Amino acid sequence: MRATLLPDRGVVKVVGDAARSFLHGLVTADILNLAPSAARFCALLTPQGKIIADFFVAEAPAQSGGGFFLDAPRERVVALVEKLNLYKLRAKVIAEDLSEILGVLAAWDGNPPDEVAPQSENARPNVGLRYADPRLPALGLRLMLPPHLAATAASDLGATLVDANEYEAHRIALGVPKGGIDFSYGDAFPHEADMDQLGGVDFEKGCYVGQEVVSRMEHRGTARTRAVPLRYDGVTPQPGTAVVAGDRQLGNIGSAAAGKAIALLRLDRVADALAHGEALMAGTTPIRPIKPGWAQFAFPGESKAAE
Repeated sequence: MRATLLPDRGVVKVVGDAARSFLHGLVTADILNLAPSAARFCALLTPQGKIIADFFVAEAPAQSGGGFFLDAPRERVVALVEKLNLYKLRAKVIAEDLSEILGVLAAWDGNPPDEVAPQSENARPNVGLRYADPRLPALGLRLMLPPHLAATAASDLGATLVDANEYEAHRIALGVPKGGIDFSYGDAFPHEADMDQLGGVDFEKGCYVGQEVVSRMEHRGTARTRAVPLRYDGVTPQPGTAVVAGDRQLGNIGSAAAGKAIALLRLDRVADALAHGEALMAGTTPIRPIKPGWAQFAFPGESKAAE
């Protein structure tokens, strides 16, 4: 097993008598049924359905003080806390940024020695708030903890501490998008970031901010743009490089490593290019879309979504 501290992640704590219902009424996932043995992948959206921040919500057990902890992109923590405090009105809720004292460690490629739960009553207090990554089993587990305890936590898991670039390469190989590079905050819908494919949107829950737009995209199948995994041969394309077929732009490259990349693409334009036998290029680098096993949407070249 490998483990690494993720330098681009921050932590927000949300506590108060109304914290559960407060979060449930705002985010794209069901928080009412969240228990300390699990985490939710979700987002806070604008009223127009665009992603302000995507994050994980984990609940601390009562014996550890309780409360909800949000594992969020460090660059979005301030905006996230501001929005939460804006929405709370008279709700008995406090949202605070704990990123200066808590970090996030990811561990993958192996089986942890214990059940993947934040903490049990007899658990050691220094291993952090632990939860399985709810997007894909292959992404392993995550821990929120003081950064100076990363080596201790890794040892408890039987993991080797490695550079964060190794986790990035693993994420990219799985085709899982990352905000700020594979899609832009404030500009992308959850479907475009594949959140609907990775458990980030509960289409059965009640209202939340931006729900009408997201539900309409789901039921009408109007998500024409998505983050799509690619393979490439040759020079690694840089983030922002245009993906083209002939003189037509199809989208832009996001993250890339070791022959694999993720790009935000117009699926209809890609399908048309492939149907006409046109080569897809990112600069001087040939690329080809690769459908990941988790994707259930209609992929370029397919007639319909996977069953």
